[in-house]
Amino acid sequence: MIRNYIKIALRNILRYKASSMINVSGLAIGLCSVILIALFIQDELQYDQFFEDSAQIFRVNVEGKMGENEFYAGYTPPPAGAKLVNNFPEIESYTRIFRPGVNVLQNSDDQEKQFNEDNIFAVDANFLELLSYPLAKGDPKTCLAETNSIVITPQVAKKYFGEADPMGKILLYGEDKSPMKVTGVLHDLEDLPASVKFDILVPVENFGVVNYFNWSWVWLNMVTYVKVTEQAAANPGLVQHLESQFSEMLRVQAADAFKRIGQPYEEFLEKGNKWDFHMQPLADIHLHSGDIVSSITEHNNIKNLYIFGIIALFIIILACVNFMNLATAQSSRRTKEIGIRKVLGSARSQLIRQFLTEAALFSFIATMLAVLLTILFLPVFNEIAGKSIGLQNLIAPEIWMLILGLALVTAVLAGVYPAFYLTSFAPVNILKGGIGKNFKSRFIRNELVVFQFIIAIALIISTIIVYTQLDYANSRDLGYDRENIIILNNTEKLGAAEEAFRQEIAALPQIKSTTISSNVFTKGAFGDFYVPETNEPGETVSQDLALSSYLVDDRFIETLDLKLKEGRGFERRFNDSLSVVINETAARQIGWENPLGKTIRYPGGQQESYTVVGVLKDFNVQSLHTPIEPFALFSKSSQSYTSPTSYITVKLNPGNPQRTIQAIEAKWQEFQANVPFEYSFLDEDLAAAYVTDRRLAKLFGIFTSLAIFVACLGLFGLVAFTAQQRTKEIGIRKVVGAGVTDIVRLLSVDFIKLVCIAVIIASPLAWYGMSRWLQDFAYRIDIAWWMFALAGSFALMIALLTVSFQAVKAAVANPVKSLRTE
Repeated sequence: MIRNYIKIALRNILRYKASSMINVSGLAIGLCSVILIALFIQDELQYDQFFEDSAQIFRVNVEGKMGENEFYAGYTPPPAGAKLVNNFPEIESYTRIFRPGVNVLQNSDDQEKQFNEDNIFAVDANFLELLSYPLAKGDPKTCLAETNSIVITPQVAKKYFGEADPMGKILLYGEDKSPMKVTGVLHDLEDLPASVKFDILVPVENFGVVNYFNWSWVWLNMVTYVKVTEQAAANPGLVQHLESQFSEMLRVQAADAFKRIGQPYEEFLEKGNKWDFHMQPLADIHLHSGDIVSSITEHNNIKNLYIFGIIALFIIILACVNFMNLATAQSSRRTKEIGIRKVLGSARSQLIRQFLTEAALFSFIATMLAVLLTILFLPVFNEIAGKSIGLQNLIAPEIWMLILGLALVTAVLAGVYPAFYLTSFAPVNILKGGIGKNFKSRFIRNELVVFQFIIAIALIISTIIVYTQLDYANSRDLGYDRENIIILNNTEKLGAAEEAFRQEIAALPQIKSTTISSNVFTKGAFGDFYVPETNEPGETVSQDLALSSYLVDDRFIETLDLKLKEGRGFERRFNDSLSVVINETAARQIGWENPLGKTIRYPGGQQESYTVVGVLKDFNVQSLHTPIEPFALFSKSSQSYTSPTSYITVKLNPGNPQRTIQAIEAKWQEFQANVPFEYSFLDEDLAAAYVTDRRLAKLFGIFTSLAIFVACLGLFGLVAFTAQQRTKEIGIRKVVGAGVTDIVRLLSVDFIKLVCIAVIIASPLAWYGMSRWLQDFAYRIDIAWWMFALAGSFALMIALLTVSFQAVKAAVANPVKSLRTE
């Protein structure tokens, strides 16, 4: 019997080629979209799962509050790991990461093999034991035991040693060319689902700054991972209890460090400040760190996975709805077949099995086609999504279970309604041609069309909002000039010759101005807290002020075109070593109405006080994801702090910059031939902060387009069904003088009404969803009425084109043939 069902199904597929092609293509596109989204979600969920004992590993984060500023960071002070192990038996071990910044690496046997390396991690000797990154060569227990050891990736090995075996070879590290012996080679980390990736590992003992700050509990430049016991890992309540004891440990351990910087810990807490540790499971870092500051971690947002999961669900439902509509559209072609088979004694159950078999066959063919489409488009999808998903992911058991499950569910969802609907009528009604003309049938089909376009329009609105927000991020006035600005990196390597080099390049004809600073926008900042002071009678300041800051020269404000609200910037004619320029947010948080002349005191060091000589209008230091925080510029002659990094910012006159860059590079070679020249454009650095958002927007656009296409297939099917039902009516209207336009209007009006209903329902749903998404941006657009109007107009236009195609086809048909139709 099954064989007979399949034979009849194949005959019907071949008989109605156009409808069958639409059915199969709609299901295939829907299934392909779901498979691609599933591969994306699977890849995201796998992050950090490959580590041995990953369930026992946690990252230690710091939650802090200073004055009005609160932060949550994936960093700790240097002594945190050791103290946690010593104080809590539930914590077995720890390991740390310190990022030393850019350093030069050179092949000891080939001086031409010299490069700047910025993805270097200084780590504890047990790093590869606790975090089991795969090693191709070397022993994870010993490869970082010696101070002069270095572990590299295959890409680094090839860059310095070609195809030769790198083990035991020597690399010269840093400006002092310290010899480092290659003791390990990692497997390729590029495709590894790890939230932290690197190129080079060296022992942290090589960096005196870490040892120097081993007393500090506020120098947050280490990433610390701890491994807890199996019992603790299996009991979330025990981990929470463990965390609750950290605050008491900090009261004891951090007291001397806070006293040393002029801020007694108890007094610090009494002011309403906070300094506490939390443990974050390793597996949560990639997807659950939206509010946690970390420059070394590859983050995504779990919300994005929910969004794409919902899109996948919607697309497959749209594809199934299409099948239902197209099946009912074909019903008039098969009414006689059904009626005759019923008259000849076929049971309804046999007919239901026949139609379910056809749906299963369609689903099987569509699934095979979907898999082929996935293989074909996977490289393009990887490029857009920034992934490296391979075919091995496609053959993973869970993916094939999903594919088979989708094929089964699709067959049932797509076939059950037509099967029960087409077989529900009495033979006499079927043979009279009354099938599908009752109100209930029309109502169900109309509901399905509205449902399809609710989804499509909601996705269109969401895509418009995503692209508008990204355009806003790219075009918003950040408070400074970002055009024709070049950032020269690693200029601290010039040492005492940095100023002389700046003067040399400043004389080049295409250069408008230059400036030296410890940091620059998108390149991080120094953070510390200060005590605001006042000389006004009766005026008090009760809160500390957390400040991010740069050390700059007297040309910084001019070169970046920062706007002064009041006061002045740094000037050569003044001794500004004890001056500070703050932004509006800093003045507002302190509560100063007239900040000029006021002072802020650094509680550590020599207790220096800095006089406010200027107030800058607020500007964005990072991306629009980050709110504007209290910020300050200190003079490079300041004694507030020293910085390990330095940058020269160059403002060019408009024109072709390449010749100027070549001239700057030539000057660099004169001053520092041992360090490769590196630069970047400021606008490109800013754009890099939105890479994830742009990928999200592209994926949104692609899947929205697919959803619209699939929805239009459903509409196409319903118009075809309606045109078939009204064949005689159309013929009569044409005979009595109706034109093509009249017929098109007749068939289009009802469907346009359905799309309008979908616009009304989809708009608040899209508004709610995108309002939640926009909360991830500190500075965001307002959702405007025109976005809904544009989406609605676009949906109406697409629907009208789809309807018009079938309507025109019906309108130009020969009325004589229409009137003879039975």
